[in-house]
Amino acid sequence: MEPSLARYIWTHTRKQQIWILMIVLLSMIPYFMSFDLPKLIVNGPIQGKGFEQPGATLPFMKLHYNLPFIGEVQFFSGFQLDRKETLLALSLVFLLLVVINGLFKLYINTYKGRLGERMLRRIRFDLIDRVLRFPPIYFKRVKSAEVATMVKDEVEPLGGFIGDAFLQPVLLGGQALTAMLFIMVQNVWLGMIAMVIVIIQIVLIPRMRRRLLVLGRQRQLTARALSGRVGEIVDGIGAVHVHDTSNYERADIAARLGLIFKIRFDLYQWKFMVKFLNNFLAQLTPFLFYMIGGYLVIGGRLDVGQLVAVIGAYKDLPGPMKELIDWDQDRQDVQVKYQQVVEQFTVEDIIAPGIAALAIDDPGPMTNPLSAVGLSMADDGGAMLLNRVSMQVKPAETVALVSTPTGGAEALAEAFARLNWPESGKVASGADDLLELPEAVTGRRMSYASSDVFLFQASLRDNLLYGLKHAPLTSVTYDGTAADQQRWNMDEARRSGNPDFDVHSDWIDYASAGATGPHDLFEAVRRVLDAVLLSRDILDLGLRSSADLTRHTKLAGRIVELRAALRTRLEQEGLRELVVPFEPGAYNTEATIGQNLLFGAAAGPELADKALAANPYFASVLKQAGLDSTLYEMGMEIAEQAIELFADLPPDHQFFQQLAFMSAEEIPAYETLLQRLKNRPYEAVSEADRAMIITLSFAYIEPRHRFGLLTDELMSKIVAARNRFYENLPPELHNAIERYDPAKYIAAATVMDNVLFGRVGNNHPDA
Repeated sequence: MEPSLARYIWTHTRKQQIWILMIVLLSMIPYFMSFDLPKLIVNGPIQGKGFEQPGATLPFMKLHYNLPFIGEVQFFSGFQLDRKETLLALSLVFLLLVVINGLFKLYINTYKGRLGERMLRRIRFDLIDRVLRFPPIYFKRVKSAEVATMVKDEVEPLGGFIGDAFLQPVLLGGQALTAMLFIMVQNVWLGMIAMVIVIIQIVLIPRMRRRLLVLGRQRQLTARALSGRVGEIVDGIGAVHVHDTSNYERADIAARLGLIFKIRFDLYQWKFMVKFLNNFLAQLTPFLFYMIGGYLVIGGRLDVGQLVAVIGAYKDLPGPMKELIDWDQDRQDVQVKYQQVVEQFTVEDIIAPGIAALAIDDPGPMTNPLSAVGLSMADDGGAMLLNRVSMQVKPAETVALVSTPTGGAEALAEAFARLNWPESGKVASGADDLLELPEAVTGRRMSYASSDVFLFQASLRDNLLYGLKHAPLTSVTYDGTAADQQRWNMDEARRSGNPDFDVHSDWIDYASAGATGPHDLFEAVRRVLDAVLLSRDILDLGLRSSADLTRHTKLAGRIVELRAALRTRLEQEGLRELVVPFEPGAYNTEATIGQNLLFGAAAGPELADKALAANPYFASVLKQAGLDSTLYEMGMEIAEQAIELFADLPPDHQFFQQLAFMSAEEIPAYETLLQRLKNRPYEAVSEADRAMIITLSFAYIEPRHRFGLLTDELMSKIVAARNRFYENLPPELHNAIERYDPAKYIAAATVMDNVLFGRVGNNHPDA
């Protein structure tokens, strides 16, 4: 990568930088005019200069020039205005200049902001592109958290600076020089005072800020090290708990945070010291202007309008000067950040860009034998795994590589898969070195499966088909506003140096999967799943997951049809009692008390699991139905019996797998709670303790647990409370629960629950 940030920016934004610099220079004209106008207003209509006689007028907007050898040439004689009209006209011109200057600033800031974001996008893409081309050994030496931090956070400040890289010194310098020139024109001595103060600021402040650069670099390095250390703890959390080193890790993190605190505190102290000095110098100049300028006005060597104009011009001088000094600080800071990132992303033996070039066409089969020629492989510590090994695998041959766990079989396989590079020798396909073949060939004609499998944060389908997404084979057709947005996206991608690939295109290589298109892809995938004995596992996983109805729009109706077909089939087979269905006016004895009360699937955290008993509205429904104290007593009984039966069992005992309302880890807590609440009336129990006890009753199923706690009267009360719950459901809970409906698909429930729409009988012989 280009080591100089300035050259990197200029290389990719030369035309845009030249254009915006021309706009900046053009903006200096109305900027200078806005300085002179207050003097004209004060000296003219306000003080009456030129309006000494009653009814006197002055020309407004008179255009005339004195040309060499010709004399005065008048283009427009102007409008004759009296004193008040002149005041109004000059004030409107001043307002117009304010608007024009504001529009210039708006355009310049918007343009440079867009330019900076494009370049930030380019830099981030370039870094990720380099990550995709790093040699395998690099990933064994760097932490993923550090790479992610550099791409996401450390280059973030570059985006704000890139638009200012060439524009800001010209804009701010131009504004400062314009203000300085105007002051000089009004009075040389006042101009000299302003110049001396500015020179002191330019020389002194940047020197003091060098310390800030050093501290900023230290802060960045320590923060990056902290990020990597945190990632290391997360990755090795098992070892931390196994070896009881969590307190050592806490001490290490505390020490690192202490170092970061010291650096940041020193940074703040030095930063505000520099700020204090800069502000003092900025305020010193107006003091001198008022004192010396006032003396000159009293002495008649400076008029009031000039002094007002000078003070007004100087008000616009410290701002650009301060921002110019800040720009220089930012320039040095981002250059340091950029160089650090470049150092981390500059590695030897990086893969050539052509190796990963996009290829739409099928590369054809690899018909040449695979061979290893004098191949030597080493592990991370330099120990040799293979030493000058030579072998050949011809087409249609099946070869097993056998070795001890520390032998070289796995290393040889990884060499053929290009996951590890040789220390010496080479792996080849015929006469071609595998490391020099395009990935479009090796990635589509070779495959590698190991025990170290990585799954992306995506759907199971996307992970299964990931190895087929080589190129955008079929484009997506966009209409209307979507087409306009897509054209804008592609145009911005090209302007930012990104590829204009559409991620929403169909990237799947159906031919390689043995399919002809999306319609028969599932059959091809199912054959593969059958071959690796995963079909049943995938089916179970799908049944226990929620369906994506936005993607599979017809699935809901089909599942409701399947629900009715299942009920009919069970009756035909004499298995009607195998599944007890949910019925709106009945209690389902095979479901929990909580499920019978809700009679729906929780779609949010408000009514899910243990939050149910603590929900204020649900608690009020139980109280109105007279169930709060009843379920509390039931929970107390469940806790007593469970503790009596299971307290002495080991935590891994199989009985705990059937105990839905209490885990082995919760038994000590409930023992303590029972001792505290024993013989205490319900009214004297806190809401938190009530919720903890009542939650036990929500998981109770009479046919499974058989504590004899569920009566017909209680079941009737629960059904009545269910109806009351939905009658007065507050608006904030409408989206938190999806009520069971025999003719409706329940989106918050799993596919299995939707098909069954009931609960399997615990005591049925075929359950």
